[in-house]
Order: sequence, then C-alpha cells, then structure tokens
Amino acid sequence: MQQTDPSPAPRPAARPTGLSPSRAGDFMTCPLLYRLRVIDRLPEPPSAAATRGTLVHAVLERLFDHPPAERTPERALGLLGPQWERLLGERPELAELFPDAPEELAGWLADAEKLVRRWFRLEDPTRLHPVERELYVETALASGLLLRGYIDRVDVAPSGEVRLVDYKTGRAPSRDFEGRAMFQMKFYALVVWRWRGVVPKRLQLVYLGGGGDVVTYDPDEADLLAVERKLEALWEAISAAVATGDFPATRNRLCDWCDHKASCPEFGGTPPPYPLPATVTIPGKES
Repeated sequence: MQQTDPSPAPRPAARPTGLSPSRAGDFMTCPLLYRLRVIDRLPEPPSAAATRGTLVHAVLERLFDHPPAERTPERALGLLGPQWERLLGERPELAELFPDAPEELAGWLADAEKLVRRWFRLEDPTRLHPVERELYVETALASGLLLRGYIDRVDVAPSGEVRLVDYKTGRAPSRDFEGRAMFQMKFYALVVWRWRGVVPKRLQLVYLGGGGDVVTYDPDEADLLAVERKLEALWEAISAAVATGDFPATRNRLCDWCDHKASCPEFGGTPPPYPLPATVTIPGKES
C-alpha cells in the first residue's frame, strides 16, 4: 500500500507587493521574521493574547452601531459573547485555544471584560462620532511603493480636523519605545495625507492594558515627509534582501514570543530554502 506524507504541503512563495505598518515593523525588528511571514508565509498558531485583542477591537467597533445614549459599559460587555461566537464561526481553529478548559475561557473572557471597562475610563463614546471604523487605507507613493493598512477609528471634528485613533490591548510602552509605537500612526497619517490631501490634526493611541493610558501626537508635513523618506529607504533594503535572499536573523526582546524559532539560526534552526529567484521585480523597483 502506498503511504502518503501526512505533513502539510508547503505554501507557495509570495513576493512583496507593498508595506503595512506591521510588516514594516517586522523587517526593522528582524529581517528573517519578515521573510518567513511575507515570502515563505509560514503559518502561525493563534495566540490567546492576540485573539483577545481582536475580540476587544470588534466590541469597540460594533458599539458605535448604537446611538450615543446606548453606548454604555453594559451594552459593550453584552457584545463580548456574540462577538466571540462570530470569531469562532469565522475561524474555528480558535477553539483550540481552550480545548478542554472552560475555566480558562471564562478567565480569558473576564480579562477581555476588564479591557472594555477600562476603555470607558479613557474615552466617552457618547461624545464620539466616528466617521470611519476599521477603515482600510491604501495609496501608492510617487516611487510606486504601495502603503496600506487598517485604521481602528477616524474622528472628524465639526471644524474638519481629523483624528486617527488606534486601540492597543497591551500596556503603554516605556519612553524608550514610545516613538516606535507612534511610528504606526505616522504611517497611517502619511497614507491619509497622500490619499486625501489632509494632514491629520491628531494621532491617538489608546492603551487598555496596565492602568490604561492615552498617548497623542500632533504631526505636521515635515514629520510625514520624514516618515516617507524612512519608508522609501526601508523598501530599498527590502528590495535588496528580496534580490539576494539575505534576510539576517536579529535577536531582540520579542524573540521569546516568536513562533518561528525552528526556522531561526539564532536558536539552532534552519530557514526553509529561499523560494524566489535571485533577481525579481517588485513594485517600484527595476529587476
């Protein structure tokens, strides 16, 4: 009898087509991580922390479906169960997070409830009137580099001033890492500026972990031009890595949570064979 290989078939290689804040952050943190996620597309198991963040984001997004007077903590907490069921329906593999431990699921949901309650101490949804939620934005720079991503919330004041808001379910970073966290928001501000011709008045990060915190920054055109130059330089580096296959591993404080240690030389692993030819064409670059 012919035996079949039970291992899953490798995913086809993908060529980079643009940048999102997350993938830009991956390359700056560890080029090998960028390669394993973007080019090799190695699967990553769901994590309880990331899934809790997805659940809380969904609750805060759906809360604004209700009129201001009904945006209460009780209404928001009532959305947790239905949104968790919706996520399970869309991604059945999430059930593997709590296979035979209902008490763990209950504790996990209780932690999500704390994050939602804390949000009400940081913002008053009865006074907010978002014009967009989970807004997909995309624009191509003059060089051809495609920038894209999702903005959690866009507020517009009666005067026309724009505020971009992002929810973070972790705790606020230390001052040493605050600039790196705000880089994501400056990325979005650049996209909005190049797409709509408007520089957002305020960028706001709402941290729900720890004691809760709100970090704001008011950008100007000079800030966004600097971000644009940084992204162009980053894309140059990615282009060179794609052409040569040289994606070095970089040890950093996030290694403890990495799903790809088995493919990382820093931990005795071996990356899969590089799947792209030595010379490739990617948007904005010549082969």
